[in-house]
Amino acid sequence: MEKLSKAAIFAIVALVIVLIVIFKSSVVIEAGQAGVLFKPFGEGVEKDATYGEGFHIIAPWNDMIIFPVRQLSKSDKMRVLSVNGLEVTVDATVWYQPEYDRLPYLYQEKGINYEDNILEPAISAAARSVVGRYTPEQLYSSKRDVIQSEILEEARKELESQYVQVNRVLVKDVTLPPKIKEAIERKLKQEQEALEYEFRLTKASKEAERQKIDAEGKAVANQILSASLTDKILTEKGIEATLKLAESPNSKVIVVGGGENGGLPIILGNQ
Repeated sequence: MEKLSKAAIFAIVALVIVLIVIFKSSVVIEAGQAGVLFKPFGEGVEKDATYGEGFHIIAPWNDMIIFPVRQLSKSDKMRVLSVNGLEVTVDATVWYQPEYDRLPYLYQEKGINYEDNILEPAISAAARSVVGRYTPEQLYSSKRDVIQSEILEEARKELESQYVQVNRVLVKDVTLPPKIKEAIERKLKQEQEALEYEFRLTKASKEAERQKIDAEGKAVANQILSASLTDKILTEKGIEATLKLAESPNSKVIVVGGGENGGLPIILGNQ
């Protein structure tokens, strides 16, 4: 009985050890994640392999460091200076992800908190570099799309050898000092009013020119018509009109006038 008890205790201890080994040796990497294997009794970080999603068995003394590798986003409000030294606040969001195949190098050189160590400083440096090229008026009005593209380009340059891929940068807002913003809005309003006034003047000038051309055309037409209306033509037209009127049932008497050319007929009669 005593031997059975010792055997049972030994079996239980062995089972516990096996369970611990299995527990320590099994790793499940979830969807959108990847792992880097660290061997404390070997070469340290295993640089030749990035472990993908699924179930993995490793030696119980090794560690699997798991990173999210799907696209991530980070938002920040950065205070930067414009080209003339005025402080502006840029509210931006960056979409990024670690480079899958180089994940072991990212862990070894930058650590698990690589966002704080390299990503944020790179985005901040890119924003300072880009915003420093523009005036507050440009930042406030029409340069936001250009700023986004340039910050993205600068950030990629900063991170191209840092094992992090930047996919997109969105500038949600550019906040200027209140007095500068008010001055810019007044200036933009005045420019808009000036453009509207210039448009009205141009429209009025074009209308006056159109009326002038129309009047000149009518004058020329009248001159041509007057030159073509001889006495003979007028008499002929008058006779044609008289004949048409004579055909009317209300016409009673036709009097033919005298004169050198005979004059035009006159019709007398009741309605």
